[in-house]
Amino acid sequence: MNTTQHQVLTVSQLNFYVRSLLEGDSRLRSLYITGEISNFAGAMRSGHLYFSLKDAGGVVRCVMFADKARRLRFLPENGMKVWVRGRVSLYEAGGQYQLYCEEMQPAGAGALSVAFEQLKRKLEQEGLFDTAKKKPIPTYPETICVITSPTGAALQDILSILRRRWPVASINLLPVLVQGKEAAGQIAAALRRANKENLGDVILVGRGGGSLEDLWAFNEEETARAVAASRIPVISAVGHETDFTICDFVADLRAPTPSAAAELVSPDQMDTKTFLWSMESRMQQCLHDQLDTYRDKLNRFHPQLLTGMIQQKSQQLDLLSHRCVSATQHNLSQKGKNLAALAARLDALSPLKVLCRGYAWVEKEGHSVPGVTGLQPGDTVDLHFHDGEAVCQVQAVKEEPKL
Repeated sequence: MNTTQHQVLTVSQLNFYVRSLLEGDSRLRSLYITGEISNFAGAMRSGHLYFSLKDAGGVVRCVMFADKARRLRFLPENGMKVWVRGRVSLYEAGGQYQLYCEEMQPAGAGALSVAFEQLKRKLEQEGLFDTAKKKPIPTYPETICVITSPTGAALQDILSILRRRWPVASINLLPVLVQGKEAAGQIAAALRRANKENLGDVILVGRGGGSLEDLWAFNEEETARAVAASRIPVISAVGHETDFTICDFVADLRAPTPSAAAELVSPDQMDTKTFLWSMESRMQQCLHDQLDTYRDKLNRFHPQLLTGMIQQKSQQLDLLSHRCVSATQHNLSQKGKNLAALAARLDALSPLKVLCRGYAWVEKEGHSVPGVTGLQPGDTVDLHFHDGEAVCQVQAVKEEPKL
């Protein structure tokens, strides 16, 4: 074969030339391709993803470099139908053309939905959802830790209900972001801090409603594992009744809304008072019944054994009975005074007592107004009195000078 009249190329030169042709074609610089993932072996240590896309008639090799792969909201799997955006070029060392992917989305369901189902399946297989691992919620918590946004309406709803139903409990607020890239890390850190510093008998974590993307911090693996690792019982209260997050499945109890979570974690103070009064009455009745029983037994034997010894024992029994009743009544009296003092303390904390003294509670657009800085002339406000409410319009705002 005579090659003197022809230019002889090396393999590398040929591959370089073909690559130049592919990359020089503007139509191949940004393509949208759909197909089924195959030959996907998981992420490499470098973070790059290597796989193939195929359909009934063909297959093309693909690569997604780490900087693009880190943006994925889901983990690609063999058999998954996707669409990708990328450019076509040649991998010179292997002599094979391939698609360099810059973006990938599942075909049909959104990336967030796929990521949600993947993480849910993974954690469920690890046993993080097992009901046997759920910790009981304390009936009468002395301290309640709340992890949520300090500026959200959900916090005001939670605080309002806790103060009304169970004002004797202390509330520790750990403010965090509840959406955005930093939210999951802040929520997980707050959960760890609450456990380390023992900031509550129960933890309430959540936020108000929003889109799937808004609630995504509560679907992150970091948040879910922090909830599962908590030794303090956790109530998840995220979004509305129809919203479900990974945090809901891992938590010890799921509440449909933040307000419902506050109801679940706080006993009603009036129900508690009624229960204590009922127990006191039952204890008194039980003691009286027991004394009557012993007295009846003594009376049955007394006519049959009219001896001095029996009379003496009977007299001693009456004396001891009298002392027992007196001591019991004294003890119950002291307990009653303590209960009355506690009831008075609870009653004094009631906002209705304050309203009965001529004060009013101001609301604007359904939210409490703590001071004049939240008002503007022309605003419409609701004034709540102990016997009703009035709708008023603000004529002027005068702010007192700070001392």
